Amino acid sequence: MRTLVFFLAASAVLPGQSDPGEIIRRSVAIADRGWRAQQTYKYTERDEERHLDSHGSLKSGDVDVSQIVFINGLPLEQTIGHNGGPPTSAQRRKDQAEIAKLKVETSAERTARIKKEYEDRAFIREVPDAFHFQLTGEDLIDGRPAWVLEATPIPGYRARGKYAKMFSKVRGKLWVDKQDYGWVKVEATVTEPFSMGLFLARIQRGSHIRFEQTRVAPGIWLPKQVEVLASAKILFFVNYNTEEFITFSNYQPARPAELASAGTQGQRATPPSGKYRLGSSQ
Repeated sequence: MRTLVFFLAASAVLPGQSDPGEIIRRSVAIADRGWRAQQTYKYTERDEERHLDSHGSLKSGDVDVSQIVFINGLPLEQTIGHNGGPPTSAQRRKDQAEIAKLKVETSAERTARIKKEYEDRAFIREVPDAFHFQLTGEDLIDGRPAWVLEATPIPGYRARGKYAKMFSKVRGKLWVDKQDYGWVKVEATVTEPFSMGLFLARIQRGSHIRFEQTRVAPGIWLPKQVEVLASAKILFFVNYNTEEFITFSNYQPARPAELASAGTQGQRATPPSGKYRLGSSQ
């Protein structure tokens, strides 16, 4: 589900205007800058997930609250609450196992992991070619002017990456800050079913994502809220409906000492790339 959240957000988040090439270039730069900056911030994340039956009635639900901690210079989401109480024993054990693993990560292992994360994000470079962007107006959000744009798939686009193959099945509407091109808000909808994951989950038409960001510094936009309303079929016949609401708060830059890995103590730390999530399956 978390993969679906960020895939849909990225699918509809690069604008086009009178000079679409320039707008896209700046948007990509700001998006990448924000993603990298988030790896150097501490914050709190609240993740509420609800599972519904085919009639829309609640079957089950969970609320997890986590905070970012830094281990060996890398950020981890460590669970601090579950359904209004403390983390479960299973969550604590998983957190400790991930921390122990990160403490002994070698330089080669870290390089390989960062390379994979970069490759996983490469699909965003295809967005300018995969979508047509139309400026539909302007809006004022939190006192800041923003462009309002609609993104529709370009028929016949041949995707190069595995994630980009789903672009033809998503359309969206977005609000882009006019001063520094941050993604203020994104709304995206699945227009055709598509498959993802190892369990042949097929995301159904009408699944919806709403993604909002907040400006924490000039040119730095970080997630504020994500809402997902998704319908899927597992193995093509079991209906699976879910709602997920994720909120991010209390952003604070990490101290230099927290960003320094064991091998860089006393040196200028290199901002880490990527983030481990503790206490959940991701």
